[in-house]
Amino acid sequence: MRLGRVALVVALLGGTVASFAIAERLKLERSPIEGPRVTQLFSPVCACPTERAEIGFRLRRRDRLTIAVVDGRGDVVRTLVAGQRFRQGRVRVSWDGRDTSGRVVPEGAYSPRVKFDDRERTIVLENRMRVDTTTPGIEPLGVAPRSFSPDGDGRRDGIALRYRLSEPGRALLLVNGVRRVRGRAREKPLGQLQWYGRIDGRSLAAGTYRLRLVGVDLAGNRTPRVPAGSVTIRYVEISEDAVRTRAGRTFAVRIATDAAGYRWSFAGRSGQARGPRLVLRARTAGRFALVVRANGHADRVLVVVDRAVRSRRGARPAAPPPRSTR
Repeated sequence: MRLGRVALVVALLGGTVASFAIAERLKLERSPIEGPRVTQLFSPVCACPTERAEIGFRLRRRDRLTIAVVDGRGDVVRTLVAGQRFRQGRVRVSWDGRDTSGRVVPEGAYSPRVKFDDRERTIVLENRMRVDTTTPGIEPLGVAPRSFSPDGDGRRDGIALRYRLSEPGRALLLVNGVRRVRGRAREKPLGQLQWYGRIDGRSLAAGTYRLRLVGVDLAGNRTPRVPAGSVTIRYVEISEDAVRTRAGRTFAVRIATDAAGYRWSFAGRSGQARGPRLVLRARTAGRFALVVRANGHADRVLVVVDRAVRSRRGARPAAPPPRSTR
């Protein structure tokens, strides 16, 4: 009996030593793959360039591979490649974030598992893929100024739109439904976008433009379009739609512009002025265009000048009304 126990102990020790030796040999043996590159974060439902995870590595020598995706418990959720022979070199496969049944997997971390059929060896890559399908939120916090002039003179040339994101990501600014600004990805929730009213280096026309914000998280999930108000591009503007006066009188119009000064032309005359109020004299009767120019932009208004009212010569002034007496 004692000999049997000794034999059993020796056998167990021998198995342990053999297992230890194999483990140590595997540690010393070079990994059959090198340079693994795996997408760290993606969204299978974003309909964007980050809707798939890319798995890549370099194979040291040819082998038949079975590549699968496993969850945190080590269970296979999807087999991407089954017993396919690959040559030495770069191996690339992708995963669309769905399980064997075609359903989007729950949010969480997943790992690529590579089985080498010829060597009877399996490696689970340490590079994890995190699935994120939650839509972020974005809140506009204000835009200033509401009126600007993108004419390049350094005076109110653009606007700044502040926002708050619910998680790290970037913001997009849409102007009249078209994306004009793509912000940088940020870890902080508060951010700001700037827009200078230009397309391909050319300033947009004067008018009112609607602003909307879209938030995009790091996985590619997008918020719906959120209204963020409107802004007005204004270069130079005469506030009055039309002016009527009489010959020989002065009249005034209000000028709205961000320029330091402007030029005007009216009834064959021209000059320079500055400030929000332009005062001119109408010398002769007629219909004239008043044109105001600033930084290559102009506005105009029609000025109707009536004839002056002349008093009749020799006409006696009207007698004052009789004073009432009691």
